[in-house]
Amino acid sequence: MRILLWHVHGSWTTSFVQGRHDYLLPVTPDRGPDGLGRARTWDWPTSVREVPSEELASEPVDLVVLQRPHELELAARWLGRRPGEDVPAVYVEHNTPMGDVPDTRHPLADQRAIPIAHVTGFNDLMWDAGEARTVVIDHGIVDPGLRYTGELDHAAVVVNDPVRRGRSVGADLVPVLADAVPVDLFGMRVDQMPQQAGLTTYEDLPQEQMHSELARRRVYAHLSRWTSLGLSLLEAMHLGMPVVAMAATEAPRAVVPGTGELVTSPAALVEAVRRLVDDPERATETGRAARQHVLERYGLKRFLDDWDAVLEEAAR
Repeated sequence: MRILLWHVHGSWTTSFVQGRHDYLLPVTPDRGPDGLGRARTWDWPTSVREVPSEELASEPVDLVVLQRPHELELAARWLGRRPGEDVPAVYVEHNTPMGDVPDTRHPLADQRAIPIAHVTGFNDLMWDAGEARTVVIDHGIVDPGLRYTGELDHAAVVVNDPVRRGRSVGADLVPVLADAVPVDLFGMRVDQMPQQAGLTTYEDLPQEQMHSELARRRVYAHLSRWTSLGLSLLEAMHLGMPVVAMAATEAPRAVVPGTGELVTSPAALVEAVRRLVDDPERATETGRAARQHVLERYGLKRFLDDWDAVLEEAAR
């Protein structure tokens, strides 16, 4: 199958394009948000091909994977075919709803032509999709391998654009944690965070390098209050890292007993991270359990098999 999709979420796309299909990614001269093309910091297979936006109309596309509402109009204009009418389509909902939760209406609510694929059960529960067809496809991760050493008694945090996204990603909790233990913050635009003692930022590392660096830290802290399940959390668990996460959205289904700790207050966050930082043996044991759990629940094969079933049904 020849699938058109936009490069929106690099980590999710990295897993999705490991499948058996051909993947077409629009590219624009400025490589802006609607035409990023191939990733620069992830390793993608040769089955992922960049296509200039002005050439898409001549491409034989079998199905469109949509991830943002305005891509409906983009696909219709660039392909000359309307998703859900002239070409099959699936809409991937990556995000938790904003606004009048739990009454937030999904942009594709009530239509029946395009199924909505939620990346977590929590998202499916909280979005009001009306009569639209929905399905949940849990995340799957390309296994980076067991790399954990925990040699640095630091907490690792990964978040993109923390200053702009603020409380939803727990940006305000970073300085609270850094007052108690050394914190190493990874991601895009993390250098915009106010500097303080105990906080070190690592800006936009290639994924392979970031995984190796994360694994040197004693514990992974997942600070998000209101986002979908962060793939960086699952990647850290795959690395064999023990985790401490805010008990919000989908995190309680990912961090099960024995794999880390779930907390609901800043004080509990600091205490849980300190316990693991101060006990390397416990941290190692917890991280091994975390890796075993995510290999079973968030493995790549299950993810791709689930997606193939949805794609095949949509293409009929």
